[in-house]
Parts: sequence; C-alpha cells; structure tokens
Amino acid sequence: MLATVKSCFVTQVSVASLPSTRILGILVHRLTMDQFVEQIETLIQSEGQHMVATADSSMIFDAQSDSELRSILEAADLVTPDSSGVIWAGKRRGEPFPEKVSGVDLVARLCELSAQKGYKIAILGAAPGVAETAAEKLTLQFPGCNIVGTRHGFFPTESDEVVAEEIGALKPDILFVAMGIPRQEKFIARHKSLHRAKVAIGVGGSFDVYSGKAKRAPVFIQKAKMEWLWRLLQNPSKYKKTMKLPRFMFAVMRSK
Repeated sequence: MLATVKSCFVTQVSVASLPSTRILGILVHRLTMDQFVEQIETLIQSEGQHMVATADSSMIFDAQSDSELRSILEAADLVTPDSSGVIWAGKRRGEPFPEKVSGVDLVARLCELSAQKGYKIAILGAAPGVAETAAEKLTLQFPGCNIVGTRHGFFPTESDEVVAEEIGALKPDILFVAMGIPRQEKFIARHKSLHRAKVAIGVGGSFDVYSGKAKRAPVFIQKAKMEWLWRLLQNPSKYKKTMKLPRFMFAVMRSK
C-alpha cells in the first residue's frame, strides 16, 4: 500500500515550437532547467495527462531496438538531455543543449515548486524504505513540499495495475517514478489512465541520492562530465549500462 506522508498522453499544450534536436531519431528539447520547469508547470495546469522523459545515452540507445520505448519517447511531451553523452551528441550535431537537465535535479526543482504552489507529489520506486526516507529529507529541504504518498518499486509487473490505482487515488499533480529504464517509462505510459498523474517523470536513481543511500558525484566530477564513471565506481553492477555509452557514441558518429 502507498504510505501516506501528508493528509496515448493527451495534451492541450503545444510543444512543437520548442527548440529541439534529434539524437539517433529521438527528439530531445534544447531548454534550460528553468525553461523545463516552466513548461512542466504549464503542463500541470493544462488538461489531460503528460509525460516528461529524462533521456540519457542508454535510453536513446535502447530505443533503437525497443519499439515500445521509442514510441513512448515519441509521445512524450518533454524530453530532457540527461547525460554527458547526449550533451556531446547535441554539440556534435551543431545544435548544442544549454545544459544537462537530469532527473535528480528535476526532483529538487519540482519539490521546490511544490513548496511554493502546493502541487501534490507522489513518489514511486527504489528499495523498501528508500522512497520514504527520500520524501522525509526532501520535505526538510523544501518546507511545505506537498508529498502526498510514497511506495517502493520492488513489485512484479503483475502488480502494476494495483499500484497504479493506489497512486491514482491520491490524484497527484506530479508523479516521480524511479524503477530504472525502461521499466519506469513503460509503467508510466501503460497505466496512465490508472495513476492519473497530471505530469509523470521517470527519475532513475534519484531517491537513492536523496535518501542518502547513494552519493552523487562531487561538482568537479560533474563539470568534467565524468559522473558516469563515478556511478560505475559506486555501483559496479551498472557496467552493462555504462558499456552502452561507447556504442551510443559510435552510432551518433555514424548517423547523418
């Protein structure tokens, strides 16, 4: 059950005019963090349900062979550049991204927005206890942040509909899902009519960071665009994902 902390996407918002570029055929928006937050708030206030994808190089690479993931990204309202590999690809195409816009940073910015505007946030994902701890720390960091429910992400796909219905009962404005790529994106897209979130975002390992379970790379490593190496050293089991980076770069160099 969801722990109570506090008592095809249809959109009326046109994003066609937003600056963007295609990386291996996947459209990624070229906006600053502030601009993404502004667009997300517009989506919250509009009719229908919406999805924001935080696209790193592994997601874009996997979308080349996973037709469902590719369709989800094509239908997403916003796609952010969430890795140094994607930033590199934009620069190589002559259409540079203003900055990296990661899931972990979006969580903080939208929790801050929730504290200011009262938007309801639901948190789904990570190991048992992690989401709850992350919610507590985020509420301390952003007093007034309106986190209405949490739930761990360790459940079988057979339980997806039940979990989505639990979330839907909360009527969240924002849903953060941290279950890894592509499970989080597929959960959001397959069960949008049940979770009922106005804006749903896959945020990877963000809850591990905010709970204190995982440490984010120091700023100088982030600026050196070596955060992927830091994550690998912190969690060697991610080597398979890390090895997709050179394959992604090779594919970009071969593409027109």
